[in-house]
Amino acid sequence: MPPQSPAAASISAQDEKILVLDFGSQTAQLIARRVREQNVFCQMVRHDLSADRIREIAPKGLILSGGPASVYDKGSPHPDPRIFDLGIPILGICYGMQATCHALGSKVQPGHSREFGHKTCHHTAQDPLFADVPTDSTVWMSHGDQVQDLDREFLSLASTDTCPHAAIRHKTRPIYGLQFHPEVTHSECGSQLIANFVKKIAKCEGRWSMASFIDQQVTSIRERVGHRRVICGLSGGVDSSVTAALLFKAIGSQLSCIFVDNGLLRQGESDQVREQFADHFKTDLHIVDAQKRFLDELADVSDPQKKRKIIGRVFIEVFRDEAKSIKDVDFLAQGTLYPDVIESGANPDGPAATIKSHHNVGGLPAELGFELIEPLRDLFKDEVRRLGLELGLPEHLIWRHPFPGPGLAVRCLGAVSEQRLKVLREADAVFLDELEKAGLYRKVQQAFAVLLPLQTVGVMGDGRTYEDVIAIRSVDTDNFMTADWSRLPFDLLQKVSTRITNSVRGVNRVVYDISSKPPSTIEWE
Repeated sequence: MPPQSPAAASISAQDEKILVLDFGSQTAQLIARRVREQNVFCQMVRHDLSADRIREIAPKGLILSGGPASVYDKGSPHPDPRIFDLGIPILGICYGMQATCHALGSKVQPGHSREFGHKTCHHTAQDPLFADVPTDSTVWMSHGDQVQDLDREFLSLASTDTCPHAAIRHKTRPIYGLQFHPEVTHSECGSQLIANFVKKIAKCEGRWSMASFIDQQVTSIRERVGHRRVICGLSGGVDSSVTAALLFKAIGSQLSCIFVDNGLLRQGESDQVREQFADHFKTDLHIVDAQKRFLDELADVSDPQKKRKIIGRVFIEVFRDEAKSIKDVDFLAQGTLYPDVIESGANPDGPAATIKSHHNVGGLPAELGFELIEPLRDLFKDEVRRLGLELGLPEHLIWRHPFPGPGLAVRCLGAVSEQRLKVLREADAVFLDELEKAGLYRKVQQAFAVLLPLQTVGVMGDGRTYEDVIAIRSVDTDNFMTADWSRLPFDLLQKVSTRITNSVRGVNRVVYDISSKPPSTIEWE
């Protein structure tokens, strides 16, 4: 087993925690989020973490996530079978339930019909897992295999019209299974089920808070860093800003921040970073103007993955050159979050599929020669915002919408140029300004403009135009793994369209993206 990250190692000292064994479900991290909503710390770990290591960590409960495999597939992921003898409460979800039953002797086979989507679940037994859950409730199914025959050790607690064992319980051990996904919002009582497992079955009291997280991380960072120096890459976004603020609280003047202006930033971003960190926190801030270098490298490049790789490479080169001017640096700090790690498939031994690439996940430590510090690696976005407020960062910074690491390059579809970026930057600023004026900026989770690689016919005055198209996108989400398009008022959309076409030279058409995730992603590239 590879060594734990420093963040994971320090967090394992939490006195009350639930572990999620990751079998590759794209919604597995939502389980951790639902557990944390009960003020109980939850951490995702390898699916095959040994029983000995689990005993050493001493969690209050284990949750086995879903996954895309079949328990009978060659090379399919399986837990250490000894975990079922630890006496620790266990909840298996979908594949996790099948893996549990398979390990304990029950038969798992392809179902008569594959279930995907909403189903009505009827629970038939009085059990703590179903406390305060209606007898019939809507759940979200996504599976092909089913537990067909329970051995004499299990009881069936619930069913659907096509799944006779939608929920199960071991007769003598604190082991449960759910064939559906309680972690997703489509399961109307899913949060209650997870709360029941955490509080009633695993007996967690719910003592974890952001204040305790800060205290733990400050202590951990100080112990690890000692009197040495840390550099932090600032991007202007929430994640890197909170990372820098947490490090500043822990080590003060031992922190140096490097802000690389790559020419791919939102309007006014460089000035905001300078004001916040050099003026307010009095941080040792190094601002590097590398706009020309990035744009030269990106000239005529349209492929989004090539853009990301170029930006990541040039960022490393620029960052390394500036870091050389700072003496006695041993550590590099990054604002990597939990969803970044999960979506990037950053666990090389895990079964999760890679969805997208992040230039701040992996690669940098080896390239730069520094030890890595990622104090936010186990937090979700909403938790990072709460952390930032606890650290005293201003609300306007904390509530800024997420911004991709490659910046506007992946919102400027097609070739990137200074002129196209200018158009996109101005359109984006108009959209966000109108959202602010309408009091909706904080009510949606991410909104931005996209410049499309095509032009359309228009009419302005008495003349015919052939100009750019701007797409605007706004999404509602509580986890950024799934998202729905925002139902913005039509009069607001009209204001945005009119203002963009009137004030942003070169644009004659604005369209609104009404795609949800899945099947789309939030960003266009």
